[in-house]
Amino acid sequence: MQRILKYKFSQKKLHIMPKVIAFANQKGGVGKTTTAINLAASLAVLECKILLIDADPQANATSGLGFDVKNIKTSIYECIVDDINPNDIILNTEIDGLDIIPSSIDLVGAEIEMLNMPNREKTMKMVIEKINSNYDFILIDCSPSLGLITVNALTAADSIIIPVQCEYFALEGLGKLLNTIKIIQTRLNPELEIEGFLLTMYDSRLRLSNQVVEEVNKHFQEMVFETIIKRNVKLSEAPSYGQPILLYDSASPGSTNYLNLARELLQKNEMTSISNEDKIIK
Repeated sequence: MQRILKYKFSQKKLHIMPKVIAFANQKGGVGKTTTAINLAASLAVLECKILLIDADPQANATSGLGFDVKNIKTSIYECIVDDINPNDIILNTEIDGLDIIPSSIDLVGAEIEMLNMPNREKTMKMVIEKINSNYDFILIDCSPSLGLITVNALTAADSIIIPVQCEYFALEGLGKLLNTIKIIQTRLNPELEIEGFLLTMYDSRLRLSNQVVEEVNKHFQEMVFETIIKRNVKLSEAPSYGQPILLYDSASPGSTNYLNLARELLQKNEMTSISNEDKIIK
């Protein structure tokens, strides 16, 4: 971890409550969970206090941080359906400053059980309001769908990060997601903002990847993160070892990419005094 520690920097603690960011895209395989895990880990390494909520029944964020899903007795499902206190089920990870509320396959049935609940779209928001406010960020990894759990996450969130893979059909389905965000802004959460579009799985050797980058930047302009996540074998391998890329291979391009993204996010939220010329890790 020595290589990572030298990139720490002072922060301006300008907030009282944690900022809640959801990661969403109903298209699967875009790097959503990979981003949630590795951005959370990178922010924690940069001395932020982070809580990751795994709101995907596949529980990939849970297993990707080293937890055996089969051994999870209480998850976000019980918080939503049975009103369990979320502070009682928070798990500490291998990285100091990074905690997680795990998920389980039981979450698949939560949407049906929530149908008759009052304010069913705001259940996740009520869960988050119970969490002790000693975090800088609460990150929510959503499932690849626009179902009730994802609607809950977006209703609870201050902003949303939308991963977009640099591959064919990259913009397919984004219109539907943006329409859902607009509905939620109108009816449930007028404060919801798009934190940014994040380009993932980029391969500079491919003309298609460069075309997607150009197209996304043309459509969304300043809403696109400057940091681009490059396609990287180590990044793909890390989840199978239950580790974020910073622990699995801190010298990999994927590790550098996510540290840069964390620094860009902090700068965007005015939580760092880092200078522009020192913004990117080489």
